[in-house]
Amino acid sequence: MASKTQTVVVVGLGAVGAMAAWQLSAREDVRVIGVEQYGRVHDRGSYAGESRVFRTAYHEGGLYVPMLQESRRMWRDLERASGRELYLEVGTLSIAQPDRIEMTTTLDTVREFDLPHTLYDTDALRKAYPQHRIHDGDIGLLDHHGGGLRPEVSIAAALRLAEAAGADLRFNSPVLAVEEEPGGVVVRTPAEAIRADKVVLASGSWSTRLRADLRELLRLQVLGLTWFMPERIEEFLPERFPAFLRDVGPVHFFGAPSLDGYSVKACSNPTWPVARDVAEVPTAYTRDELIKIGQQAREFFPALNPEPVRSSVHHCAYTPDRTPVVDVDPTGRVTIVTGLSGHGFKFAPVLGRWAAALAADGGNDEVDERFALSAHLERLAASGAYGGGGH
Repeated sequence: MASKTQTVVVVGLGAVGAMAAWQLSAREDVRVIGVEQYGRVHDRGSYAGESRVFRTAYHEGGLYVPMLQESRRMWRDLERASGRELYLEVGTLSIAQPDRIEMTTTLDTVREFDLPHTLYDTDALRKAYPQHRIHDGDIGLLDHHGGGLRPEVSIAAALRLAEAAGADLRFNSPVLAVEEEPGGVVVRTPAEAIRADKVVLASGSWSTRLRADLRELLRLQVLGLTWFMPERIEEFLPERFPAFLRDVGPVHFFGAPSLDGYSVKACSNPTWPVARDVAEVPTAYTRDELIKIGQQAREFFPALNPEPVRSSVHHCAYTPDRTPVVDVDPTGRVTIVTGLSGHGFKFAPVLGRWAAALAADGGNDEVDERFALSAHLERLAASGAYGGGGH
């Protein structure tokens, strides 16, 4: 067996950190230490919430489509390696008026990348998916490579594979500081000072506590999730009900088929103000907020009982233009992946692979130059910080 010639500490074992630990642990020359402030697969991370929508027909633009196509392959790799069901390829259905920007940009990516899909006019959409209330003029685009991901199960699977390959994962160990020193880095926790050659910062919404140069760049968007009980659950099971995105006026609604056998996930776009630190983020909806979302859910899905059976509130770090930060410091010792801006879980495997390459090799030609921290700071100076309204 080859000797471990370098030690890499992964700070944060959520979406990106778990995938980076998985990818790094497969390298024979790398010793991996993972450090997580909470327990294994906790409910405080941006990934939490039972399911995440996956799509390759992407209204955020063609920049991300190759990442999503590669992530789709990697999700399947993780399924095979772990023996767990992680990715339900039931399709993702986007519904909107044909001139809506979210629909036109989604159609652009379908054409540019020749993505497998079905396009429905209003009548065909009503016939194919009677669960939805379809407005006159609406069209639907079913992304055949879309569907739902199981985030908690996925992270657990990646962590188990990392451990099986020799990674040393330490939970309930908050990181107080990351410091560079001659020849390496020091990661300080309340219990110890961990010395290593490199570090991957994958600390999500907590990144600003560890890096002063991220404090002006990142803002925290509060994101809420809700589940509702339909009259006939069989109409909302994965074999009959794809993941979905709906855009009407100022409302963006999204969700996934039933995974628990009695409820369906249907969520509205965030209305909370942005925060600067996790301590400012609310931990629950107010009653008035839940009533409003229940009314919206019933407007989109007449068969849903408007009283949520479950709800949760989360957060994610956003950059001004919602592109992620993926970079390595000039010293080559500190790799940063943050600012996933509410849409990063679907390509977490690729981000983890990129982070592993940046940390272990010092570079990665796949990473778009727009993701560099310096490019983000230039755009921040020109446009200001993210102000809210994203989804």
